[in-house]
Amino acid sequence: MNVKPSTSQKKRRTPKEFFVKYFLEGQELDEKYAEDLTNISKDAPFDEKLFVKYRKFVAFLIPFVVAQTVWWLLALKHDFLNLYRDHWQMPLTMVFGAVIAGMTSEGGGAIAFPVMTFALEIDPKTARDFSLMIQTTGMTMAIFSIIFMKIQIEWRAIVFPTLGAIPGVLLGFVYLDPIFTPSVKKMMFVSIWCAFAMSLWILNRQKKRPTNNLIQYFSGWKAIALIATGFVGGIFNSFAGSGVDICVFSVLTLLFRVSEKTATPTTVVLMGLNSQIGFFWRAAIEEDIDQLAWDTLKVCAPVVVTFAPLGSFLGSHFHRLIMAAFIYFIEIMSLVAFLFTKPHWTLVLAGSMIICIGLLFFTFLSRIGQRVMETENKREVMKDEMEEFIAP
Repeated sequence: MNVKPSTSQKKRRTPKEFFVKYFLEGQELDEKYAEDLTNISKDAPFDEKLFVKYRKFVAFLIPFVVAQTVWWLLALKHDFLNLYRDHWQMPLTMVFGAVIAGMTSEGGGAIAFPVMTFALEIDPKTARDFSLMIQTTGMTMAIFSIIFMKIQIEWRAIVFPTLGAIPGVLLGFVYLDPIFTPSVKKMMFVSIWCAFAMSLWILNRQKKRPTNNLIQYFSGWKAIALIATGFVGGIFNSFAGSGVDICVFSVLTLLFRVSEKTATPTTVVLMGLNSQIGFFWRAAIEEDIDQLAWDTLKVCAPVVVTFAPLGSFLGSHFHRLIMAAFIYFIEIMSLVAFLFTKPHWTLVLAGSMIICIGLLFFTFLSRIGQRVMETENKREVMKDEMEEFIAP
């Protein structure tokens, strides 16, 4: 007996529909600018069409042309090109790392740090400094692209965490970084963010999870939470070159239920600014950056100033689940790379405990976020009902 398919059954997407949904979702723009873009007329002046209608391409071309021009002038004068003979591995790595830095909440250091420490066996201190330096270079270009494209960002999640990150990173540089051994730094870097990736995956298993474009009902306790998050993230920055971006991203997505579409460009701006602070302290105040870090920066700069803005451009169109998938992939690869170094069993045990504790913490954070959202939704409903009752 032939059974007809149920009409209530969902129609399977075609490959084209799948691609459009997840990779061409479109940018989350500032509301005012989105309105200007919609209302632009066909008879608008050339400059208006150029900087409004084609802003995405201009936002990529400006940092590319300026940065490449500056680098080539310096490279030809100071003979940077000969450095590629001995340092070709990192420019190749940073093609991927820069795209990830511009596209996700992970800074370029999330790629550079494990590659330099696990694969190239470079001292974590040098890898940390290079991460700060290369993020200052590439993510600054990405910041320009994000702001020029007027992509939606949560400025409060930049200002308040930075207030906490500055004392955090300075405390880490001066007192905490010398305490940890290179192996412990690697283990902590991998374990903590692996736990976050697992928590984000569990959260995203909820179908059609409700999210907000910005932090709703911003208040004093939320400002304090962001400052404290920035402080902890600043400490991570001090020994791994990145961390404040993922810390703030976790609070935005898990606690405040902000969409990855907004949280990602927000943390790109945040990490770029805080990398500049860390780079300045290490280069100008402590004056303790190894020559290897400087040489690696020289050969990687033209790569990151190109691919970081490109990553911001691509990432602004991707679905939030695709953004999250990149984070899963990066953290899994970092964990695998760490295990391939055959760490001592005590480090494996400590890392496993950190992953378990971190998973519990991030899960708890997610549940608190769910309760906060439910409370705020009830408040919104009561407000609407009260307005209807008072209205004549």
